[in-house]
Amino acid sequence: MHLYGTANINDYGNLQIGGVDTTELAKEYGTPLYVYDVALIRERARGFKETFERLGVKAQVAYASKAFSSLAIFQLMEEEGLSLDVVSGGELYTAVKAEFPKHRIHFHGNNKSEQELRMAIEHNIGCVVVDNFHELHLLEKLCEEYAVTMKILIRVTPGIEAHTHDYILTGQEDSKFGFDLQNRQAEDAVKISLKSKHLHLLGLHCHIGSQIFETTGFILAAQKIIEKIAQWKASFEFEPEVMNLGGGFGIRYTKEDNPIPPSRYVEEMIKAVQQEVEKYQLSMPEIWIEPGRSLVGDAGTTLYTIGSRKDVPDVRKYLAVDGGMSDNIRPALYNAKYEAILANKANEQHHETVSIAGKCCESGDMLIWDLPLPEAVSDDILAVFCTGAYGYAMSNNYNRLPRPAVVFVENGESKLVMRRESYEDLLNLDIPIIK
Repeated sequence: MHLYGTANINDYGNLQIGGVDTTELAKEYGTPLYVYDVALIRERARGFKETFERLGVKAQVAYASKAFSSLAIFQLMEEEGLSLDVVSGGELYTAVKAEFPKHRIHFHGNNKSEQELRMAIEHNIGCVVVDNFHELHLLEKLCEEYAVTMKILIRVTPGIEAHTHDYILTGQEDSKFGFDLQNRQAEDAVKISLKSKHLHLLGLHCHIGSQIFETTGFILAAQKIIEKIAQWKASFEFEPEVMNLGGGFGIRYTKEDNPIPPSRYVEEMIKAVQQEVEKYQLSMPEIWIEPGRSLVGDAGTTLYTIGSRKDVPDVRKYLAVDGGMSDNIRPALYNAKYEAILANKANEQHHETVSIAGKCCESGDMLIWDLPLPEAVSDDILAVFCTGAYGYAMSNNYNRLPRPAVVFVENGESKLVMRRESYEDLLNLDIPIIK
């Protein structure tokens, strides 16, 4: 059994997180329930941020809020001194309502609307990461209308894709994101930005993948980008103030995953950038990164109540829980793997292998296949680990299931940060045609 952060087994044999018994959380708040280990989030945030400080490199660590967005998580990231990466008007609105420092908000996305860009300008956020020529010209036009200057990064595709332990070198990047580094699109975008009276080009941004367990891809991306910057400096005297190397740092979901500490990612990235700028006699840029999953992913645990059971002789044993693809769609979308235990029988030996079914009316609503457990019965509490990223963020109301509640736990206390949806909430947007 692998336990994360502050999780342990208490004297009653129950799973405990943040000093709080998870079976008591299930009783108080109901299930399904997302439980976040605040101390682990703080530890991960400091692991990134303090490495930059220790090595004396100017930097920003921006939480990639698409992993999980809420007022409470934004306030927690602000407490830890992080910046914030948003990708929609809704995430920006949440950040504003959370009173997050606007100068530390970065706005991403490949199809920002005019309304969203106006929001960014009106709230005077810190930076817009420009993704394409349409957006570049639209943002310049809007900044001229408002008579303001907006700081921007140009997102580039460096021809590297990295996932887990694999990385791929490509020629022209086939991606919906960013300006290609090899076919002069990125260079043209840089030149347009430098000529603009209303855009302040801070530098370049790239993002090479997700769930990455090695530093090779980040190093190759830095090398390719800085090589191109050296050419641009020689031809039109451009040097970036900022180099944003994105996120994608991996976490452990199952025993097959072997992530590295946040400090190692940072150390290797800094070393690569320093070597390359020294090689080409360039100025050292400020380094920005964007961890999301690696900050909140394994800090989140989902609690379910077991309901029905179906034993198919010589085939499979199914246990159904009171959630499923409505609160964790990742297994159905891309066969994501998870580990789990019975929170109320955490010390007991495994006696059977079962498969965990969700309650949605879909045969593909399976959370975990072939999970070893103690003998499970109705009303046992199942704890599924590492659901803190893209669980609530991708939750939905399929089959008219209300979204679960979210609680933060720390130092023996729990705090409700997102209430459970009610059936009445499901009707908030409905307009009947017959009164």
